[in-house]
Amino acid sequence: MMKMMNVLSSKKKWLGVILQLCFLLCTCSSEKTLRGGSKKVNGLGTSTSVVKLNTDDQRQLVVDNGIVSVNLSRPEGYIIQISYNGIDNILESENEEEDRGYFDVVWNKPGKSGNFSRIHGTNFSIITADENMVEISFVRVWTSSMIDTDVPINIDKRYIFRSGDSGFYSYVIFDRPEGMPAVEVDQIRYVYKLNKDMFKYMAISDTRQRSMPAMKDRLTGQILAYPEAVLLTKPIDPQFRGEVDDKYQYSCENTNNNVHGWINFDSDIPVGFWLITPSNEFRNGGPIKQDLTSHVGPITLSMFVSTHYAGKEVTMAFEEGETYKKVFGPVFVYLNTDSSQNDNSTLWSDAVKQLSKQVQSWPYDFAKSQDYFPPNQRGTVFGRLLVQDRYYKGGRFQYTNAFVGLALPGEAGSWQRESKDYQFWTRANAKGYFKITNIVPGNYSLYGWVPGFIGDYKSNSTITITPGGVINLNSLVYNPPRNGPTIWEIGFPDRLALEFHVPDPYPTLLNKLYSEQRRDKFRQYGLWERYSDIYSNGDLVYTVGIDKNIDWFYAQVTRITENKTYEPTTWQIIFEHQNDIIIGNYTLQLALASAADANLEVRFNDASVEPPHFATGRFGGDNAIARHGIHGLYWLFSIDVPSYLLVKGQNIIYLKQSRAINPFQGVMYDYIRLERPPIT
Repeated sequence: MMKMMNVLSSKKKWLGVILQLCFLLCTCSSEKTLRGGSKKVNGLGTSTSVVKLNTDDQRQLVVDNGIVSVNLSRPEGYIIQISYNGIDNILESENEEEDRGYFDVVWNKPGKSGNFSRIHGTNFSIITADENMVEISFVRVWTSSMIDTDVPINIDKRYIFRSGDSGFYSYVIFDRPEGMPAVEVDQIRYVYKLNKDMFKYMAISDTRQRSMPAMKDRLTGQILAYPEAVLLTKPIDPQFRGEVDDKYQYSCENTNNNVHGWINFDSDIPVGFWLITPSNEFRNGGPIKQDLTSHVGPITLSMFVSTHYAGKEVTMAFEEGETYKKVFGPVFVYLNTDSSQNDNSTLWSDAVKQLSKQVQSWPYDFAKSQDYFPPNQRGTVFGRLLVQDRYYKGGRFQYTNAFVGLALPGEAGSWQRESKDYQFWTRANAKGYFKITNIVPGNYSLYGWVPGFIGDYKSNSTITITPGGVINLNSLVYNPPRNGPTIWEIGFPDRLALEFHVPDPYPTLLNKLYSEQRRDKFRQYGLWERYSDIYSNGDLVYTVGIDKNIDWFYAQVTRITENKTYEPTTWQIIFEHQNDIIIGNYTLQLALASAADANLEVRFNDASVEPPHFATGRFGGDNAIARHGIHGLYWLFSIDVPSYLLVKGQNIIYLKQSRAINPFQGVMYDYIRLERPPIT
């Protein structure tokens, strides 16, 4: 009996020990979730962990802040391993070390074909290292021996690791001292290729997120009209069979391209990998420039500069000997986890909150490069932008939510083609008041454009920003292009073709994400071919006063023929001029949302007159038709229409897109307005 009681007592003691161990394990697990997950924001130093830098290995180094551990090759600066939350490597270990996390540039000599270069550091240095922060540098200095192999720019890749951050920062410094050869730069970006067996769910916005097919599915699929678009015919997961995968279907405008990434649901605790861009000041082309985000791979991109949705017009072109210096970034790689639920919305919501905190902390005060401008060295501009159109609402001032920004001095609208320097943009409030903060010192023009009005605003004088300077511009007035009262109009002037008819896609060429998100229907593949189906017996004819915006096809594209060639299309606008014709010049305001290797010819009441009454000539390279965009670069043509070209009664305007070599040539219309001669 006594022996049995001793056994029971011993079992109770061991049970107590086991319960204590379970409690400790649960507590540790909970603390880990708080440090590395969505229960507590980790991006701005909330933990007491210290940062450790290990440089014992001559070929690589390790930086560990207790939450995230990162291995980088030395001196090249490739990110070869990211360890987090028990995952040994977030990146794809099957790839070569230089093909996991890297920085690349696409460039060419003027007049030559493009080159792709991963930037391979040749000199590693420690900028700062203590228990609170480590900043390291990987520099590639250009020499004349690299003239045919590498972009003639000195490039410094920097990485920052801070205590308490659930991630790390990266930025790049471009420097062209005197004497370097001419070069054109088309693309600058960071690339992260994640573990393909883990990360299968992608998120770009609140509504644009989904489970994704695998890269192998593309290899077994059918290439469509161009290599990026593949019909998935033999996917590993049957749910993707019959879908189209194309990385351009996940493009985004810069103003919204600030957080995106992937979630791994295959581990015991879900993990998110996010790229956060807290400012667009270092990106090219202004706030509505479009670019890539994440796509099948799984791949996540931080795009600084590209020619996507714009073409060579936004190339960074440097002349022989031209000097240059600019800092791109920092951007934040953020990792999070949440053991409480297997729910994508939790990790996504936390990433969005982390974005907000990063934006509030911009510009950062911890980057050590002397070329980076901290908060106390930046300036501020504020004022009010009003719109006055003397033929609209009696010429009264209009208060609108204008886009207002600072960019390099140039012509009105030049900001959308500017890629070298910084740009700073904001939206005015409903009364037209605006404030632009954290501006890098330099000389700028103030630009603006206003939804609801055509054209571009530009300030009359150059604005010089000094460190800590504050400039009050008071009230500014934009007088949009206008020669006379409106006779009729088509569309809404917002630089998009979204209000026009976007057709349903072919049911055999769907991306299921956009079957649910109807507003984004324009992102479906193959919509350009739907024109020939809908207008099989003749081109579009639009009658003013009868037809609506929805009766106008979203893009004027080429027509495919029975023998698989392409032919031009000619659209007609029919309108009645009920009053006598006024002697003088009428005006056709023609605003285009996109142009792709097109030539738009305009004729009045004579479809065959040569030369046409107006022609753009060959123009446009934004490729928005093929890349599932609803706009590219904005174009405005104010066309004089001599009164003798019009008649009292029925008139027809012929719009012919005359270039027809492939299915992707054409234009998208933003807005068309016919004005009568001015009232004196």
